[in-house]
Amino acid sequence: MTKLWGGRFTESASAQAEAFGASISFDQKLAAVDLQGSLAHAQMLYEQGILEETEWQQIEAGLNHLQATIDQHVYSLADEDIHMNLERLLTEQIGPVAGKLHTARSRNDQVATDLHLWMEQHVLELLSSLRNLQSVITEQADQHVETVMPGYTHLQRAQPISLAHHLLAYFWMFERDAERLTDNLKRVRMSPLGAGALAGTTFPIDRFKSAELLGFEHVYPNSLDAVSDRDFVIEYLGIASTVMMHLSRFCEEIIIWASQEFSFIELSDAFSTGSSMMPQKKNPDFAELIRGKTGRVYGNLMGFLTTMKALPLAYNKDMQEDKEGVFDTADTVLQSVQIFTGMLESATFKTEALKKATMQDFSNATELADYLVTKGIPFREAHEIVGKAVLHCVQTGCFLKDLTLETYQTFHPVITEDVYPLLDPVQAVARRGSYGGTGFNAVREQLTQAKQTLQKA
Repeated sequence: MTKLWGGRFTESASAQAEAFGASISFDQKLAAVDLQGSLAHAQMLYEQGILEETEWQQIEAGLNHLQATIDQHVYSLADEDIHMNLERLLTEQIGPVAGKLHTARSRNDQVATDLHLWMEQHVLELLSSLRNLQSVITEQADQHVETVMPGYTHLQRAQPISLAHHLLAYFWMFERDAERLTDNLKRVRMSPLGAGALAGTTFPIDRFKSAELLGFEHVYPNSLDAVSDRDFVIEYLGIASTVMMHLSRFCEEIIIWASQEFSFIELSDAFSTGSSMMPQKKNPDFAELIRGKTGRVYGNLMGFLTTMKALPLAYNKDMQEDKEGVFDTADTVLQSVQIFTGMLESATFKTEALKKATMQDFSNATELADYLVTKGIPFREAHEIVGKAVLHCVQTGCFLKDLTLETYQTFHPVITEDVYPLLDPVQAVARRGSYGGTGFNAVREQLTQAKQTLQKA
């Protein structure tokens, strides 16, 4: 089969080389947006007087037919990529006039345009899925403002906190991800169409018109940059990696919480699996899979950064490597967000187990230190006093709430009966009312802020 670009060549590539260079196996994912870009380009050519009206009408009808029958197309490896495949299909549909569609256009600006269009659709879909996840987080938080649990640092119990406060920490992580994706759209919504291979064109095209038709907000002001820029892809891959990192952190906690040792959460059977050998098992496999898939998303980012790091201007075939990684990342992160949303929505938090855990530790030690400070003792001295009290408890097998007043006063005489209510974990949480703190009223204010943030999104 003669190549559409083959006039210069006298010898065909080997079958192995042809397969190695072709991208149709993966870039057929761009078929719909490629046709969308071609329609805008053709309309602009007609409005600029480059195409005659009958030519425009034929091309428009042919492209619309290809759009309507997109699921029926059979693509050829010999035509290398989605652009050449669709051009051949259009030629079969309307004849030689199809060749006029490529006037003032190169595959270099064509593929860049396709990728911008496809990325916009995906980023908007991912944003919507993130908002759904945030909504589920607020729903769970709503139910657990006054559910107390151990808060951790170094995976050691630190201070009692509200479960809602813990959940909302992830709400704000995903909010930053949503903000980053929204900002990424500024670079995604830029039109490279009409930049040609690298130097523009001699035809009197209107790049702003084709950009308008495609819904782009900006036009690349430099044709070299237009065809060689993949910053918007790298930026997206970085954001996607951050989304996966946040999901992975949450998954790690869910995996720990679902263990018999913690028993803080019960996952739905719909988001768990069993063991082929051990009948008692209920494994948090979907949380583990999301945690594991984070690595492949990181790999796609590092792989494409490495591909781009030494490329001279303008387009180079290396840049064909942009698609498989971004397609894989897009599928992975979108599915991960959606699966995680369902898993969290259907999960049940074991409120009694969470509260019980705060009654059998020293996470109220800071409350005792703060109490001493209110009695006029400098915090560093109070810290040391409480440390000695904790050591005493460890050595004698009890907790701070179990110490008698007589024992407390051996550590410092300012301690009186009014200390005991402050050692209750529920009171310890309720009293932390600073902005952004875990106090119940502060968490309610934060939850209101989170809901308002979603309403504005």
